[in-house]
This record gives sequence, structure tokens and C-alpha cells, in this order.
Amino acid sequence: SRAGAVRPVLYSRTISLGGEPPLAEEQLQYVPAYGNIKKALDKSVQAQTPDRFTQDYLATTLGMTGGGARPLIPYLKRTGFLNPDGSPTGLYHRFRNETERGAAAAEALRTGYARLYEANERVHELGDQALEGLMVQVTGLDRTVSTFPKIVKSFKALKEYATFDGSGPAPADEDDESPSDTPEKPPASALPGGVNLGY
Repeated sequence: SRAGAVRPVLYSRTISLGGEPPLAEEQLQYVPAYGNIKKALDKSVQAQTPDRFTQDYLATTLGMTGGGARPLIPYLKRTGFLNPDGSPTGLYHRFRNETERGAAAAEALRTGYARLYEANERVHELGDQALEGLMVQVTGLDRTVSTFPKIVKSFKALKEYATFDGSGPAPADEDDESPSDTPEKPPASALPGGVNLGY
């Protein structure tokens, strides 16, 4: 490769501390319109499994269009539901099975948020304040940055389906909002290390 070339990352905006590209396990995944995570997963359970989970499938079969839906495919890839080519993984098939759904979602959490689990293997049990504190520690973000609550809510959206150690799904917070409109893209300066925005 030519000197000084920047390696592109498909459908993602990744900023890292120290100017080094973060490893996959160091990235925290999020979807700006995080309410679409639940919509896509729920619709995927009902719809026929595609050979490739594409933007066309997302729009025509699942009925999810617009900029707010576009980051879903990168998110599903990085959490282990889809292969790099968009084909559904075994985890995707397990999630569609009601008896396997909780365990599959727990595995997806550990895959997409590996860095959180490296810092605290029981991160899914943390209350809001402790979870946000851990995310501050791992990402270097300030809680007041506009992207911060979207990272937290994306984690919670997936955690809602997850079961750990035979327990039931983690309850959703009553005050959680689920926006599905298309948010404005934050400036690169608002995204420090370990944060991965699917675009």
C-alpha cells in the first residue's frame, strides 16, 4: 500500500485515542437512532431469513428505510449476527429461535461490546450510573457529549433480549426512549477513542 494511505472501514466512522486505529474488540458499537435496533431484531424474527441481509432487504422486507436504518447492517455485523458479506451467521439463526434468543443476544453483547466485558465481565448487571461510569472509563468520552447516551441506549436495546446464567431477559428501563428518526451525524471531534458509529 502507498505510504500514508488510510485504510477505509466499511460503513463506519472510527476515531481512536492516540491516532491509532482501534482493534475490533476495542470498539463500542452504536446506532444513532437506537430504537431501530429493537425494530430490526423484532422484524427479523418474523421475516424469512435472507441469503444476504442487505439494505434492500432492510427496506423492502423489513420496511425500514432512510438514514436512520442505514447503520443497522454494520451494527449487526459487529455484534455477530451477520458475516462480513451480509449473510446471516449461526447466531442470527439462534436468535430467531425463541428458546435460544436470550443466550444468542448475550453472546452478541459480549461480541459487540467486548471491551466493556474485558473491563467488567458482569457489565450487563450494572445500574445506569455504574454502566455510564464504565463507558466513560472505556471510551474516554464525557457524559455530556451528544453521542454518549446513544452508545448507552444501543447497549441497552440489545441487552433487553439477553439472558445470562439462565436468568430471564434484562428489564428495559422505564425512562428509555427509542427514537427511530435520522439524527444528525456528530462531528469527528465528538467521537474519541473506542467509539464506532455505523455509517
